[in-house]
Amino acid sequence: MDKIKSEQGYGVQRLQSKDARSAIVQRLAVDFNLTPIIAEAFYQQFSMYYQEHANVSLSSGEIAYEAVSAEEPAGKHIRLTKKVTVRLKLIDFNSDLQALAEYGLAGLRQHRLARLTRQAYDQGALLSYEDLAMILTTSPATVRRDVSALNHNGMFVITRGTKLDMGPGLSHKTTIIDYYFKGYSFTEIERITNHSEVSVKRYLADFVQVAALYKQQFTANQIRLIAQKSDRLVREYIELYKTYSTKDNERMDDLLTPQLPHQAEEKKSAQLRSGGKGND
Repeated sequence: MDKIKSEQGYGVQRLQSKDARSAIVQRLAVDFNLTPIIAEAFYQQFSMYYQEHANVSLSSGEIAYEAVSAEEPAGKHIRLTKKVTVRLKLIDFNSDLQALAEYGLAGLRQHRLARLTRQAYDQGALLSYEDLAMILTTSPATVRRDVSALNHNGMFVITRGTKLDMGPGLSHKTTIIDYYFKGYSFTEIERITNHSEVSVKRYLADFVQVAALYKQQFTANQIRLIAQKSDRLVREYIELYKTYSTKDNERMDDLLTPQLPHQAEEKKSAQLRSGGKGND
């Protein structure tokens, strides 16, 4: 009762209605002819957008950039795609100066290109050649040549085009899984392909889903619909499964036949006794 009287006496509710939030809600209601409830909902939604896209804290050498979400499919107009605000380390003095000293300006640009594309992808976004050209103050043609040079030297550069597998050859996902089945460690795959361990493990999880469905005799088209993967990627994963299933690949067997904790411990003990090493 005392609290109610206090609020009435000091006009707390009236004062609360004079804050910036209330002022913005009132403007939305008037300017767009909205009811107060709808205007409040709009304000909350806009606040969420601001937190996602504008309220970004940056460190020295970093920039904030709006990139297309990695979830967006090919063929969608750029205006209609979901955007993600990413933090990108444009300047990293220690590694950049070393790259400049060893490889010159072109090498420095390629070094930064590889870092930027990986950072964007780790944050759920993809940079296009045009994005990279703008950030690095060069041309899309130069970026395209740099990407080709890095790929030729064994480092995969993940751009919007390569992620969506618009070009010829095996998808980068299939190639990365192939490295894993050949015995490369996560650290080695990370270095060779410019992909984080988190990304590699996500690709392996996708492969397990496709392979498990194939083992249950689902068709490729059914697998594509269930797994929500492209027809091309499903076919590649199935071929990869067929290839390594005939070779009794231990790593693939471990992925597709999960073991109970005591079984895993027994296997580890047996490997130690035989002098073998477990998987990375």
